[in-house]
Amino acid sequence: MHNRAMLVLLMFCVQPLVMPVAAASWEEDGWLNNQYADERLQAGDEFGCYAIPGLSWQADPGAVALECRNYIEQRIDASIWGESPLSSWAPSGLTYIEHEAINTQGFPVHGDLTELADSAWHDAEDEPQQNEDWYNLGRRGGSLERDMNDLDSVKAEAAKGGLLNFYWIGKVDSTTIRHDSELEDWLLSSDAWFTTWGVAWSTWVIQRCHQFEHDTRSSDSNGNWIFLVTRPSQCLAMENRSWDIPVTWRINANGSGVNSVTMNSTGESLPLLDVTENQLQRGWRMDGDDLLLTIEVGTEVQITFNDSGADIDILDEDWFNGRSFAVTIASHSTDDLFTSSKRFDADSDLRFTWLLSPRESRSSSPWLPVVGVVVILGSMLAYSILIRRDREKQLLEEE
Repeated sequence: MHNRAMLVLLMFCVQPLVMPVAAASWEEDGWLNNQYADERLQAGDEFGCYAIPGLSWQADPGAVALECRNYIEQRIDASIWGESPLSSWAPSGLTYIEHEAINTQGFPVHGDLTELADSAWHDAEDEPQQNEDWYNLGRRGGSLERDMNDLDSVKAEAAKGGLLNFYWIGKVDSTTIRHDSELEDWLLSSDAWFTTWGVAWSTWVIQRCHQFEHDTRSSDSNGNWIFLVTRPSQCLAMENRSWDIPVTWRINANGSGVNSVTMNSTGESLPLLDVTENQLQRGWRMDGDDLLLTIEVGTEVQITFNDSGADIDILDEDWFNGRSFAVTIASHSTDDLFTSSKRFDADSDLRFTWLLSPRESRSSSPWLPVVGVVVILGSMLAYSILIRRDREKQLLEEE
């Protein structure tokens, strides 16, 4: 009986060692912790969430979002505009309640084809009206993969305006995907603003609820005009998750030109933007009789108009620097940043939303589950043989 007890104890000790490793084990992407990732970040790219191996969106979307959020924040900032990520992929089939669980973990932007009734940018007129629309960010642009898109269709959609969201995946298994260089060349020559999911969301949030503060100095006859954008408490109560990004406003001075725009706090001149500038930054330029002014919330500027008595009208502007449409590119399942991005130089004007996912753990042998089954079956067989021998021994003793 002593031998039998020892064998049972051995089975319980050996079984955890030979069974497969926990499903949630994974390996991080080492490229996120070096200069390569920082170059993508400084260029204007964004890092968001895709998935965590071993965790299921369907079973517990909140847990996936939380773990993925921690994965990003412990390794890299989400953007030059904000440390915390705002963007996450989500599979189709989740309910609004499950999307709310993702939202609760800090991700207001979900994409891209989630099949919810509410949506944003599935066509040019599908402008988001409420926060939930961003749970279904459409794939209006199609794929950047070679031979997977129709350039004429892309041009037609771009002519309608709005946001075009493209899909990209850098590899399938060990195969590196080739991109559509003709589509890339056209995009780079177009009137697009190249941005990311989180920046597009933040632009919408600020434009949706804000307040202008402005006045003409009564003691100043030189046409100086103070302009400031704020977000009062009512706006913050509606939605306070947005990055501190510059947003473009169109200011019409009814024919009066602008002499200069300066930062009121420092007296430094605001940069003059070129009409071709497509990378988000603060600055200003004239568009006919209109001033296109791009500044962050809370930044007070002094505008000097040529006509000191000019009548001023302030209008919303859809996209940065008066660009006619916006482009985002979501790189799905990015578990190796270098492989996914190596076809696109960080110096390129294209901007990417890298939806990150750790790699499945490769430390365990694929034969480990087989070994586990063999050991357990062998232990059970040995146990049955031991019982049979004990019984035979008892029968001999009774005789």
